[in-house]
Amino acid sequence: RLKENLLIQDISIRALAHLAEIRDPETGNHLRRTQGYMQALATQLREYPRFADFLTAKNIQTLVKSAPLHDIGKVGIPDHILLKPGKLTPEEWEIMRTHSRLGRDAIEQAERDTDQPVEFLRVAKDIAHYHHEKWDGSGYPDGLIGDAIPIPARLMALADVFDALIARRAYKVPMPFEQAVAIIRDGRGTHFDPAIADAFLARLDEFQTLAEIHADSEAER
Repeated sequence: RLKENLLIQDISIRALAHLAEIRDPETGNHLRRTQGYMQALATQLREYPRFADFLTAKNIQTLVKSAPLHDIGKVGIPDHILLKPGKLTPEEWEIMRTHSRLGRDAIEQAERDTDQPVEFLRVAKDIAHYHHEKWDGSGYPDGLIGDAIPIPARLMALADVFDALIARRAYKVPMPFEQAVAIIRDGRGTHFDPAIADAFLARLDEFQTLAEIHADSEAER
């Protein structure tokens, strides 16, 4: 019964994540790559005293399972903004930023519909809501600072930004790996939790391998 329930969870997550992916054709293998990055970061950080209590084997599994829902709120963004090939206007950008709260609200509604708490939904909600927060408080939607940002969201913040840098988009070419690494390094202590940035730097080879294994095909670019 437990195995069946876990399978249902996995299928449900994938179905929801692909719903967002269908709305945003530029996603490609972004979901697979960011799952791999989350796994790499969490595995590296589980030995750090500040993260050890949270990053148990079970919680790491939940993190990786929940990661594909980070942009589920994009299903609520109008096509003329979500699919725009050029730069967004300030007004359009404000609408795009609402995807974090839309994602939180959707997952929160799913939580209300369950008879008992579901851990992966709680983690998925934190990731969807807060993965655009920054360590120095300059992010959105709530301007959280430092450890006030949930750990799952801090991990996704780095994974998501790194993948956005190296991926091809309608409005940009992919950034070279070394240049993307330099931007993450420069964001240590401002955009990113310093320890998470250090974990990324310690796992560079793994990040590069994941990026290559799950690279978008020509048809997806």
